[in-house]
Amino acid sequence: MSDPSELPRRQRVAAYAVIVRAGDILLARIAPAISETEQWTLPGGGIDFGEHPDDAVVREVHEETGLSCELGRPIWIGSAHRHFDTGPHGERGASEMHSVRIVYDAWVPADAPEPRVVEIDGSTVDARWHPVVDVESGAVPTVPMVRQALAHHRPATRQRLAAYALVLRDEAVLLTRNSVRGPRPGTWTLPGGGVDHGESPAVAVARELREESGLTASVGELLGVHDEQFTGTAPHGREEDFHGVHLVFAALVAGGEPEVQETTGTTDAVAWVPVADVRSGATPVAPLVPAALSFPTAGTQLVVIPTDSAADRARRTRRT
Repeated sequence: MSDPSELPRRQRVAAYAVIVRAGDILLARIAPAISETEQWTLPGGGIDFGEHPDDAVVREVHEETGLSCELGRPIWIGSAHRHFDTGPHGERGASEMHSVRIVYDAWVPADAPEPRVVEIDGSTVDARWHPVVDVESGAVPTVPMVRQALAHHRPATRQRLAAYALVLRDEAVLLTRNSVRGPRPGTWTLPGGGVDHGESPAVAVARELREESGLTASVGELLGVHDEQFTGTAPHGREEDFHGVHLVFAALVAGGEPEVQETTGTTDAVAWVPVADVRSGATPVAPLVPAALSFPTAGTQLVVIPTDSAADRARRTRRT
């Protein structure tokens, strides 16, 4: 091997992405011309002269996986100092290489297609989702950078205030079912959702009830507060450590059969579900539902809260 003190020096700056979804990580397989044995790495690559690292990683992810990604913040900067007897593509001539790697938190849409390599004759020959546990255990052969970057990756933290309605009729409760775009698809929960900036929670309950059931509601008093923390994939595809704070209101609805109005949202069905089915577990429900049914004031006389106050009308006017 050549004397390292006499080798030509090269420096390479590259940008990569850690893309985690539902316990899997998106990886690219290094071409045999570069690695004779099977090796997987993070999607990414060299930053072109004059190119911003943000643009470089988005471009490289698309070239190597065919997917469009959104970026969070850089989570780790790695540095590797190595000596080579040949160039990175097998060309003759030893060199001393210093690689600087900027690694981003990134995500792709939850309904993104399967990954596929777009770039022809590049450094990548395959792209796949691999279980994170298999990567961490070494069952999937990866370059050291992958596990080093995973050690610095954390789900994005998010807290959300939401308002929900407990609507009872005869021995049934009005519930909505989470679609594939929502948390725990197929699980039933109370009608409701996020409170918009400047919106009163009671107004949010009435609005969400219309969107998710088509029914007009009279919103009553606050029955209680529930909260829940879990990690999962958000509707836009990002892995999140999610903390939901839920305000539960008593409500009555006008006559008519419930029907989902927003067909592209996080709700795909709405129905009157027997309370007995909720308590027995026959209907899969979110933790919010039994918590709301256990509130001690549930079932008391409804005191209607105005849901179209002058202040709320003024806020909507400013927003439009």
